[in-house]
Amino acid sequence: MSKGKILMAMSGGIDSTVSAMLLREQGYDLVGVTFRTFDSIRESCLAKEKGCCSIDSIMEAKRMAEQLGFEHHILDFRDTFKQCVIGNFVDEYLRGRTPNPCVLCNSSIKWGKLLDMADEFGCEKIATGHYAQIVESDGHVYLANAVDGKKDQTYFLWMLTEANLARTVFPLGGYTKQQVRDMAAERGFVKLSQKTESQEICFVPNNDYRDFLAQQVPNFDETCKSGDFIDKNGQVIGTHEGFPNYTIGQRKGLKVAFGTPKYVTRIDAATNRVTLGDRDDLLTTTLEAGGCRFTDSQKLSMNPRVLARIRYKSPATAATIAIDGDRCRLLFDEPVWGVTPGQSLVLYQDGKVVGGGFID
Repeated sequence: MSKGKILMAMSGGIDSTVSAMLLREQGYDLVGVTFRTFDSIRESCLAKEKGCCSIDSIMEAKRMAEQLGFEHHILDFRDTFKQCVIGNFVDEYLRGRTPNPCVLCNSSIKWGKLLDMADEFGCEKIATGHYAQIVESDGHVYLANAVDGKKDQTYFLWMLTEANLARTVFPLGGYTKQQVRDMAAERGFVKLSQKTESQEICFVPNNDYRDFLAQQVPNFDETCKSGDFIDKNGQVIGTHEGFPNYTIGQRKGLKVAFGTPKYVTRIDAATNRVTLGDRDDLLTTTLEAGGCRFTDSQKLSMNPRVLARIRYKSPATAATIAIDGDRCRLLFDEPVWGVTPGQSLVLYQDGKVVGGGFID
């Protein structure tokens, strides 16, 4: 007897495919869906792009669903994706910030649209191949760390609401990546088990966001004019090629020699000035974030000690939080390096995500 019906988000990769295998083996009926979010036919042909937006990946997802024995649908969300995700991506860079497109895609596209589709197909829950877990505690539903710390993807999922999580299944949260590869091989999917992963932004297949901005922004050359490199005292020390070409912490590609390594420490879009400094100039013990969401802000205010991550690959760092509405201020126990406006701040207590925001 079926345990119920689940809408399975398929990317064509190993994680979503093994997730589908596990759910089928557990007795669930599945309906597979794959999003078409970006028209990357040209890039697929010219650059052999392998991201989740490629036509090859979409067709591979369909083939996997058919091989596993459940129906599959391709959903065209290109217009919504362009407005919500690509629009924000471009706007943030033009403000001198560095965006997290996957965070917005997860909240507005994947869960925003997936839940609508789940209702349409009569599915009680949705499932994805993300490495994360869901736990219930103190009357709340929390996003929690995956068993595999190296693959944990909670950083990209912090915007999901309790209502989102209550209808979500993460089949891989209790497994390591190697275990997932082994499960695929044991079930006869040897080629899939050896499949490499793309680390690129899915709609920037050549991994050159600067080239992507130039394609997306009319008269980009006028927006991205050359300007001054300055030091921390405001003294002009060189010429840059336009502020959108730089990100906080960048050392390579400055195309100016200073004798010692210099890093981008500040980007001022209003004045088209980029500040360069030494590596230690990027150390700080404080940050402020806006657009914050907290599972229980009152409880967090009473117990303000958190572990905070300021980028996907950075370790969680101990800090004390002060909350003011949808804003917060963090004081770290030890200096952190490279706090970057636009990136996500994600807060943890006891392995659970208790909040997040966008670094200002």
